[in-house]
Amino acid sequence: MNYRDEQYKGKISPKKAQKMLKKEGMNVTVERAEEILYFLRKLANMHMQHYLEKNTNKKKTND
Repeated sequence: MNYRDEQYKGKISPKKAQKMLKKEGMNVTVERAEEILYFLRKLANMHMQHYLEKNTNKKKTND
């Protein structure tokens, strides 16, 4: 295992994402898979932030 792999410990690595995408018929480079993962993590974080803000606002109005 090299440094790059350790960086993704507990997460989907770009190599694993590349393999998963290949099974679905998408041939991408490891670099492109890394970009896709970055985008998906950013999207997930935005969604969670929105969800938490929405629920925090609901709690404040109910108190």
